[in-house]
Amino acid sequence: MSEHAMLDRIQTPADLKKLSAAEIKTLCAEIRDTLIETVSCNGGHLSSNLGVVELTVALHLIFDAPRDQIVWDVGHQCYVHKLLTGRAEQFHTLRTEGGVSGFPRPAESEYDTFIVGHSSTAVSAANGLAKAKKLTGDKGYVIAVMGDGAMTGGIAYEGLSNAGRSEDRLIVILNDNRMSINRNVGFVARHLAILRSRPRYVRVKNGFGAFVSHIPLVGKPLYSLLLEIKTKLKNALYKNSPIFEDMGFYYLGPVNGHSLSDLTRALRAAKNIERPVLLHVETVKGKGYGFAEQSPDTYHGVSGFDRETGETPSGGDSFSSVFGDTLCQLASEDRHICAITAAMQNGTGLGSFARRFPDRFFDVGIAEQHAVTFASGLSCNGMLPVFAVYSTFLQRSYDQILNDTAILGQHIVLAIDRAGIVPDDGETHQGIFDVSFLHTIPGVALYAPACYDELRIHLKQALYDEKGIAAVRYPRGGEGMVPQGYVTDYKPYTLFRAQGANLLLITYGRIFFNALAAVQKLACEGIRISILKLNRVLPLEEDSLRLAMEYSGVVFMEEGSRAGGMGEMLGSRLMESAYRGRYWSYAIEEFVPVCKTDAGLRREGLDAHGMEEAIRRALEDLSGQKEELWRATGSV
Repeated sequence: MSEHAMLDRIQTPADLKKLSAAEIKTLCAEIRDTLIETVSCNGGHLSSNLGVVELTVALHLIFDAPRDQIVWDVGHQCYVHKLLTGRAEQFHTLRTEGGVSGFPRPAESEYDTFIVGHSSTAVSAANGLAKAKKLTGDKGYVIAVMGDGAMTGGIAYEGLSNAGRSEDRLIVILNDNRMSINRNVGFVARHLAILRSRPRYVRVKNGFGAFVSHIPLVGKPLYSLLLEIKTKLKNALYKNSPIFEDMGFYYLGPVNGHSLSDLTRALRAAKNIERPVLLHVETVKGKGYGFAEQSPDTYHGVSGFDRETGETPSGGDSFSSVFGDTLCQLASEDRHICAITAAMQNGTGLGSFARRFPDRFFDVGIAEQHAVTFASGLSCNGMLPVFAVYSTFLQRSYDQILNDTAILGQHIVLAIDRAGIVPDDGETHQGIFDVSFLHTIPGVALYAPACYDELRIHLKQALYDEKGIAAVRYPRGGEGMVPQGYVTDYKPYTLFRAQGANLLLITYGRIFFNALAAVQKLACEGIRISILKLNRVLPLEEDSLRLAMEYSGVVFMEEGSRAGGMGEMLGSRLMESAYRGRYWSYAIEEFVPVCKTDAGLRREGLDAHGMEEAIRRALEDLSGQKEELWRATGSV
């Protein structure tokens, strides 16, 4: 007999509606067990999903997906939704190549309405979805589920401001796990919340308002007076509702997010209100797994753990930890250095900095745009700000990098974590576009360390050797196998010249070691290839361009987007310089799906074998070109 007999019965949300209250309670327990078992093996987001078990079940009990559309924000709290929408049998493949994605993915299921990997966007998307339904005569509902952490992102307020005025069938659920939103006051507030969420209350309230307004002479003034008294009383009891009601939402809550009866009652009431509703739901992050309840941040995003002991892998050094340790050392010597993060203190290795230098550490929440402009302000008054941010999230602050920093000539450092292919999280989290968009901004210096020692060197250079925006990009995880005797270099580039080589391989970052392995293997066959390693990728050194022109062929390899990348830039510069040789550029030309790092590099031809094959093809092309030239002229 299956350990999850109840969950095995759920193929679609329609099956959920056939269960009794006792069976649904059993189902919730089975869901939690499945979450803990799967995430302990595969890694992923545990605390947030344990906190929304009852909420997700209630949503699928009251609404009719996929006609009624659910948008999850950030998207990492969608695991329960996936279990209830036909993916329970494949759930063990979560976050593996070809398996169930860790984020909503419309290509995976019709129940996944919108792809969501970056925070605070759900209300804007839901606003558009609901408006389209109204315009096409679709009577379905749209529900946006957002965590209170998403409320630190500015686009959340842009979405709320517009959605509240829409008069559409839109319900925003604020999942408050007491991490960001103030708690409400006492028994009276909770009791009134239950009363306000009853469908009968909603009908009576609307009817009473219409009745009073139509009383001759005194109706409208009386209704305005009663409304004012009610608003003042409500504002005293509810700390959070006024801002939402000022935006046009009908506020419901707070509701116990682990009580199915309270949740279903409130959701039914929300359906009966013919305008946008904000339902405030209180949940416990990590609910049902003691270790996660005690340390919700630890189990928010975790790379597997022992479910019996709760122990997580120690991991050892990583680029993130080396960055954090190096910044701490530099900050102990220079009181001007400040560190900024956008809700990624531990992920970016800034935990020690936050403890040692609390006055110079700033977590701005999920507000990357603010972080850059804030850093520029710090710089303007003499500080040395370092903004540590994942590559994929830095994309959100392009305008601030350009307009609020570069044009002013302010000196800030961007520590770009998770650059290149990022394992497990898929398309929305790949760090492959930072080089492409940074190189469009005049005056940006960009370093790309291949190992820890280079990261230490480049971070110091970015702080003290550059004047404007200086960025250091590095990958997730460790440095891999660094060859014995490898010497780091302070120069913008390093040339590994092979005597007699007529082909030059140019690259940067961690894949340099793949290039080195490929060239060494070819050398064993007597094939000699030179390598030009870019340490400072931007600005491109004129000397490196001159060196490239000495070779009959140049192959450029980069772990980033081909469009707008360094390979494209170098090719253009070579053409402008009347380069007469052959040029090949290899980079990434797609949205990279969920994969492990090694598999992703192999997929894109950026592993040692892929580089070796690319070099062989280039040499064949050069050989063929010489043969054609001999036939045409009688000599080479």
